Amino acid sequence: MKVYKFGGASVKNADGVRNLRTIIDGEQDLFIIVSAMGKTTNALERVFAAAQQGDLATAQQEIDLLRAGHTEIIEELWSEQEVLPRVEELFADLEHFVKTNEYRSEEAEAWYDRIVAYGELVSTTIVSEYLNKTGVSNTWIDMRQALRTEQRHKDAEVNLAASEPLLKAAIAAAETSVFVGQGFIGGAPDGTTTTLGREGSDYSAAVVANILEAESMAVWKDVDGVLNADPKIFSNAVQIAELNYLDTIELAYSGAQIIHPRTIKPLQNKNIPLYVRPFGDKHKPGTVIRGMSAKVDVPILILKRDQVLLTIRSRDFSFVLEEKFATIFSLLERFRIKANLIHNSAVNLSLCVDRNWYIDEAVSALHEAGFDVKKVDDVELLTIRSYTDALEKKYAHTPQVFIQQFTQSTMRIVRKSAK
Repeated sequence: MKVYKFGGASVKNADGVRNLRTIIDGEQDLFIIVSAMGKTTNALERVFAAAQQGDLATAQQEIDLLRAGHTEIIEELWSEQEVLPRVEELFADLEHFVKTNEYRSEEAEAWYDRIVAYGELVSTTIVSEYLNKTGVSNTWIDMRQALRTEQRHKDAEVNLAASEPLLKAAIAAAETSVFVGQGFIGGAPDGTTTTLGREGSDYSAAVVANILEAESMAVWKDVDGVLNADPKIFSNAVQIAELNYLDTIELAYSGAQIIHPRTIKPLQNKNIPLYVRPFGDKHKPGTVIRGMSAKVDVPILILKRDQVLLTIRSRDFSFVLEEKFATIFSLLERFRIKANLIHNSAVNLSLCVDRNWYIDEAVSALHEAGFDVKKVDDVELLTIRSYTDALEKKYAHTPQVFIQQFTQSTMRIVRKSAK
């Protein structure tokens, strides 16, 4: 079995779906994970935001736009006016849920997961039916039934042991050797829909590869492979031919848009190689990620945007490091705030964290727990592995820098956002 994952940019239009069909041509024993098409998840987040505000008219407008966009893709794929009943049912179900359920703030994350999951359900339905139409017999798998997650919404982790019999049973019941399933979504023990965090389709594919003991996993992207920097931000980005699991985890943790941070562990546990390959040309080798690799001989630059800098001080001037870490980090965990960089002195603890819904509530909770907190918005975290003197001079010594950290091989800088 092989596992292929196609992201939203790869299937954003009819040409993308046709290209997916070309890539998988002739494949057997293949499990295809597909994300929502294009910017569908962003649009569904707007549906959710409107539902939160009770603005059902705006929610309906967003749903209508989504339906029209997907209908256009379907009609282009079928070269005629075509209605896919299952797609219509999904949009009708979304409308019904938004219109007939009373929103409660304590259910925000469960509502979010329920609404945004329709993106993957619709995209995989279209892809599966198009493959059947063009001669690739396949089975559509509902990953809400096949992947069991923890009872947590918006960034749930998959329970591998609980998921294995569910996914294998779905495979065994099928009459085909090609399967199409959704990335990003799963099902909680109570039966509600969960999501695995933005860009979580990579993680979905890795879990499937682990459970099915796949020979390989491939992520098809709009670049030739893994680059040493985002070419949209840094000029002269170059491709890296191979990486090992450990380096990839470090890069993903630092914010590199290579792969979802949770992706590597399920693959490493079964020693499954991961290929990052160009969607535009399936004959190019891309980048391979595996247990052992050649040394990377170029600096790697990673910019993580949309960060917040919190500087925390105990009002009684007790030593933060020795006495207060447990209190601070348990509060952050309660509000699902991830620290991407930690910097401490005798009485101050500075944290560069991801912005999330609850950042202001976390600051209030820290105040109530006896801490003074300074919050700086609109910061970004720049990580440079294998940095050079020239890169240090260029990025570390500017007025916009709040924090610098150096090891022998890595430089990390928290700075005011350049946006």
